[in-house]
Amino acid sequence: MVGYWKPLEDRRCTDIPWLILFALFNVGMLFICGFAISTGAASRLISGYDSYGNTCGQKNTEIPGIESSGKDQTLNKYVFFLDPCNIDLVKRKINSVALCVFRCPETELQTYDDLRKFAFTNGSKLCSYEVSLDRYSDDPNKATKCPKLPVPPSKSFPVFHRCTPADISCYAKFAEALITFVSDNSVLHRVITGVMTSKEIIMGLCLLSLVLSVIMMGVIRFISALLVWLLTAIVVLGSLGGTGVLWWLYVDHRVSANSTLPATELQVAKDNEKALLIYAIAATVFTLVLLLLMFFMRKRVALTIALFRVASKVFGHLPLLVLQPFWTFLTLMLFWVYWITVLLLLGTAGNPVKNNQTGLVEFKMDGPQQYMVWYHAVGLIWISEFILACQQMTVAGAVVTYYFTRDKSQLPLTPLLSSVMSVMRYHLGTVAKGAFIITLVEIPRLILTYIHNQLKGSENGCARCMVKACVCCLWCLEKCLSYLNQNAYVATAINSTSFCTSARDAFIILAENALRVATINSVGDFVLFLGKVLIVSCTAFAGVLALNYQREYTVWVLPLIIVCLFAFLVAHCFLSIFEMVVDVLFLCFAIDTKYNDGSPGSEYYMDKALMQRATKTGIGNP
Repeated sequence: MVGYWKPLEDRRCTDIPWLILFALFNVGMLFICGFAISTGAASRLISGYDSYGNTCGQKNTEIPGIESSGKDQTLNKYVFFLDPCNIDLVKRKINSVALCVFRCPETELQTYDDLRKFAFTNGSKLCSYEVSLDRYSDDPNKATKCPKLPVPPSKSFPVFHRCTPADISCYAKFAEALITFVSDNSVLHRVITGVMTSKEIIMGLCLLSLVLSVIMMGVIRFISALLVWLLTAIVVLGSLGGTGVLWWLYVDHRVSANSTLPATELQVAKDNEKALLIYAIAATVFTLVLLLLMFFMRKRVALTIALFRVASKVFGHLPLLVLQPFWTFLTLMLFWVYWITVLLLLGTAGNPVKNNQTGLVEFKMDGPQQYMVWYHAVGLIWISEFILACQQMTVAGAVVTYYFTRDKSQLPLTPLLSSVMSVMRYHLGTVAKGAFIITLVEIPRLILTYIHNQLKGSENGCARCMVKACVCCLWCLEKCLSYLNQNAYVATAINSTSFCTSARDAFIILAENALRVATINSVGDFVLFLGKVLIVSCTAFAGVLALNYQREYTVWVLPLIIVCLFAFLVAHCFLSIFEMVVDVLFLCFAIDTKYNDGSPGSEYYMDKALMQRATKTGIGNP
């Protein structure tokens, strides 16, 4: 191979400054976590704290100006809320006084005498600390100082030591705010009961969607041609039929519009006739252009089918590619759990501040500490994009190795693991830089989306429209950059060049093959979309049959929605890997056909089946 493309010949580190920058950024993320833990946020998050600043389960120091602070709560290890069902959906917290108690009430307490007996028996005072036991029944402030009656039975939440009501109906209002179709508590109970009692069926159907996705990746090579030509036939026949109907309507209106009609109706008929003529001419032009495109692009459609078949062979040689979505999803889950944990720690970090309205204590960060949350939010986007980019680079490296290895028997024992090691050793800086570029676009898009949501219901429609237009433009830019990034990773896997050089080289190749790219993206995406629809439809059909034999499940809506969403997610993960393999194969094919001509010393790297198809369609014709 000549020129700048020298696949697998030289391997060197790329974008080292960006790797250093990314490492320093992660040091900052760890510093935020360490700060939150060192300031006592970890103990407050796990053990909980009352409304007076006392951490449950330990001795506390007095907070100046706060009554009931500085109490020894060593024996009182659980947090009890006087009104646990009073949830503020906007601020995402419970609007209730919290106390440290020795034990959660496991049975319903209906009267203040029951509260007093429970305190004597278990040592748990469920009214505010300043209310003595003998005043539970006649204290003038018992409505605000004691729990709302009746007190529902509760149990300690695992790990976090919060007394949570055992009856989920306590959170019916919260659930109704999230599930808009629920109109009463009885519907909510039936829906949740249906989910809980059908959990085995839901798990079985989710497993079915997983199996169907794997099967689809194996058989798509055999049905891709059928789907593509079926789509072509539907589009052509639909266009011809629509054009014919418009011309028929035009002729019918022209014949029926005669001078015997009243003047008003005659004018309306003439207007309709003109409109139908315009529509018919436009449809005719569109159909002719479509037919011409179909005729000239028929060879490129055949190339798309050939790439699908080669992609299926790639999965035969690289079976570990099937597991790639699992590792990526698992890594993302672990990172998101860590990120949410640190976010919760930051929510309980800071200094105790007295709320002047309620007189209770809240922990707030002031000064530069407030920017830690924003730094942490940027970390969520950048590191998540980094993990996804690592998957793209890993898949690209494995497929590139497969394509540019002439003798497939000489492939590494595990090309995917070899690609992982290559990414970790040489190209983490390139991955970090590509992820950062996406982050730069995604952050303002998310901010504008938040502003647009805040403007809903306001009278300034022009501002909402402008913000929405900016969001759409940023979304389109993000998608374009994501596609370019993916191809830049492929170029890096081939030539071991830096991100900017790889992006430039990949863009040149894609621009030279613009019609092929458009065909593969449009036809290929549609075929994969049909595959996703087929998997979801089969899973939903199996779900209906399974639930039909279990008539006690009175509400099927939520179980089927859960199953269909999971099936679509699984199908999207698997077929997205398939789509990624097709894109990598196409870029390798384009490079192969540009710099090789099949002559001795310049043989093609491509698969024999792909070579036959390329020979028929004209190899050098983009």
